[in-house]
Amino acid sequence: MKFTVGLILVIGCIFGGYVGAHGKLISLWQPFELIIIGGGAFGAFIVANPGHVISAVFKDSFGLFKGSKYNKKLYMDLLTLLYLLFAKARKEGLMSLESDIEEPHVSEIFKAYPDIRKNHHAMDFITDYLRLMVGGNMNAFELENLMDLELDTHHHAAEAPSMAVQVVADGLPAFGIVAAVMGVVITMGYISEPPEVLGMHVGAALVGTFLGVLLAYGFASPIANAMKSRAEEESSFLMCSKACIMSTLNGYTPQIAVEFGRKAISPHLRPGFLELEEHVKAAGKKT
Repeated sequence: MKFTVGLILVIGCIFGGYVGAHGKLISLWQPFELIIIGGGAFGAFIVANPGHVISAVFKDSFGLFKGSKYNKKLYMDLLTLLYLLFAKARKEGLMSLESDIEEPHVSEIFKAYPDIRKNHHAMDFITDYLRLMVGGNMNAFELENLMDLELDTHHHAAEAPSMAVQVVADGLPAFGIVAAVMGVVITMGYISEPPEVLGMHVGAALVGTFLGVLLAYGFASPIANAMKSRAEEESSFLMCSKACIMSTLNGYTPQIAVEFGRKAISPHLRPGFLELEEHVKAAGKKT
């Protein structure tokens, strides 16, 4: 919703202000300028990026129209899920988690949190490291280094689409200048024409610069930043999982372990201490 409202404001204020100043919208309709700028930028985008990044850009761009899934409820579900897993391991031993992590789709603990199950990155992260804990072949230091390596790799991959769009945003004003220069070249061929004809061609050339700057700073750059924020939200979610897993590996009780995770949550999404405590205790009584 926020993303859609922002785009409407950009379009409405810029073109509304232009019309309000007695400008004619038809004067801005220069399809060949759009072909030069948009086509050139898109071609450069294809040349610069591998196929999986190109696909991810389109997928993530359309995903911006939906609200972020990383809200307070999802974090509460994550912390409660981990609490239940840690409590079971503490009560019945780590080996009791084997069936849960090997077949999470049939696990009663995981089935209670469908939103977590839909997040395959989080599911893979949780089950992989619980599996390593159950195996018992790695110490806490080694496991944390492995987690950090995976998180760095994941964060780099998650930010690749936003970086690709930002490069396009940086290049769009230059493509606008290219379109404007080509428009000036065309205008020179009409130098002997009446002023109204000459003015029309000069105006068309200037639209190229206008479109390049507008597309860069009104659309591409904000989209890149929004995609980057979504990638950071996912990384923060995994960092919360890491904090919980590492604390339980170091011997803390399930309640303290999820408190480590709670502290890793951004303040605007972080549940209160008592709020989380009551929530996980209520969930524990149901199991």
